[in-house]
Amino acid sequence: MVKAYRNLHRFRPGGPFRAWLLRIVTNESSNRRRSAGRRAQLALRVRSERSSGDTALSPEEFAVAHERQQMLAGAISRLPAIDQRVIALRWFAELSEAEMATALDCAPGTVKSRSARALERLRRELGEGSND
Repeated sequence: MVKAYRNLHRFRPGGPFRAWLLRIVTNESSNRRRSAGRRAQLALRVRSERSSGDTALSPEEFAVAHERQQMLAGAISRLPAIDQRVIALRWFAELSEAEMATALDCAPGTVKSRSARALERLRRELGEGSND
């Protein structure tokens, strides 16, 4: 948030503020990941957000849901960084294709193709993990 505040003068009036802000967050996330030498664990955030709604689950259902989340988190963490960003922006942040194009600094058509490729890679990763 401090970085966004310091760069507020760079925001184009009339542009989508949310996408601009998420682009800053995306870039900062990439920088931190590179410096730390490891990939972000996206599913940890998802798990913490969903855990409040999972209180009605039985212990067995909760264990199955937790195992699925762990499998998904592992599969996402093995994807290339751009695929992780696309998945995070589309399905975790729930951005539209236009907002994603702004956040990723690319054309909307590029967002569509990156999304399709990221989902295909994720499906393959999940398919390989379930055969072990």
